[in-house]
Amino acid sequence: MGTILKGVSRVRWDELKHAYGSAADVPGVLSRIAWGDALASAAALSDLALWIGELAVFDATAAAAPFLWDLAVTETVTSRAGVIELLQTILEHGNPRQPKVQLEAHQTVLSRRPTADRLTHDSDPAVRVAAQDLLAAIDSHPGESCCRA
Repeated sequence: MGTILKGVSRVRWDELKHAYGSAADVPGVLSRIAWGDALASAAALSDLALWIGELAVFDATAAAAPFLWDLAVTETVTSRAGVIELLQTILEHGNPRQPKVQLEAHQTVLSRRPTADRLTHDSDPAVRVAAQDLLAAIDSHPGESCCRA
């Protein structure tokens, strides 16, 4: 799938779940976010947000989050601010029935705090604002205590 999404084909997406079932369709959506024009990228991002973050987090969320970080730092991606906003959404949502999945998803976002900090200095003002909001969410996150059953 190219250098942006390097390793996406090694994930067993068909064994993972998102809000509506099998996550087998996630790589194609990530690809549309990465290489689509502004309209296609935004539509794909909207779909992905519903699947992996807005309702709850899932095992597909944790698998997708590293690729979202890669998209957020790639200047050719047209919806970088939206990708950063999705990372914040992931951090703000949970899955009380699956605290281990929630913890993994949150840790994947939290682990890249230095990247969020770097994005606060991006040349794109929308990216800077989204990164500042994400950084605030990271800094106020309760850590592992968020994920106790």
